[in-house]
Amino acid sequence: MKTVFLTGAAGFIGSHTAEKLLSLGYAVIGVDNFDGLLYDPSIKRKNIVLLKNKNFTFYEIDIADKAELDKVFKRHKFDFVVHLAARAGVLPSLKFPQLYAEANITGTINVLEACKDAGIKRVVFASSSSVYGSNKKLPFSEEDRTDTQISPYAATKKAGESICHSYSHIYGMSIACLRFFTVYGPRGRPDMVIYKFTKNIFEGKPITVFGEGTKRDYTYIADIVDGVIAAMEKNKGYNIYNLGNSDTVEMTKLLSLMEKYIGKKAIIRKAPLPTGDVPATYADIAKAKKILGFNPKTKIETGLKNFVDWYKKEFNEDI
Repeated sequence: MKTVFLTGAAGFIGSHTAEKLLSLGYAVIGVDNFDGLLYDPSIKRKNIVLLKNKNFTFYEIDIADKAELDKVFKRHKFDFVVHLAARAGVLPSLKFPQLYAEANITGTINVLEACKDAGIKRVVFASSSSVYGSNKKLPFSEEDRTDTQISPYAATKKAGESICHSYSHIYGMSIACLRFFTVYGPRGRPDMVIYKFTKNIFEGKPITVFGEGTKRDYTYIADIVDGVIAAMEKNKGYNIYNLGNSDTVEMTKLLSLMEKYIGKKAIIRKAPLPTGDVPATYADIAKAKKILGFNPKTKIETGLKNFVDWYKKEFNEDI
């Protein structure tokens, strides 16, 4: 049985990835620090409870603590490392840039150092579509220049890609850097738009819509997880891949679908686009399709209904 070391295992993407890996017959050693900057850490603890499996082992550690991380690497042998742990979110990074640098840059260096010392050659790193920054050309391609990040969060993710490249070059690691595009679905992060809007519409509270005509490439969690595992199994050398649905959705359409599935009208307040945010994201996924066989199947209508149905069940909401 092959073993995967998974950072951020209690998070939204991490817990879904762990579930899928376990279902495929992998052993998973997961770590998470249950950070509470963005939302209540009890949500992550519930995610871990769902992962009861004889082939799942969990450690509560911070990857920024190299000594604790090294202890886990000495205790286990890994075939793959999937590094999803990070401080996420554009707006909080404007307030806490040092915290983001510690988790996303120092933490990534610690993980790669541990891989180097253990002789691990297969690594996946979670990057973000935010590295495209103020790029105007759509769709975003991995070949585009990414010199114009507009938030500390985005800058830390770009730094992580560069650090991964140096370790791949020096130590011969195969590292896949995955640029995720607005991931959503059951157990999604409460700070993300789809979750926040759903909660407020159910509760009859106003929602704040930023900017005019914003578009996002919303990507369903199951499709993202398939891409993560394909990158783990198939990538060779250093590569960057866009993982998106490659189908932009305007905010007006998103809200219309949410109102339909929730059964209530949204109370909308408008505000300017915040500093650090971008008006549109759109993934060119030709490279991921060709090399990884990545093929997102979930349309926004299906994925959004799945999320709303999960939310209703989770919080006993009934209209």
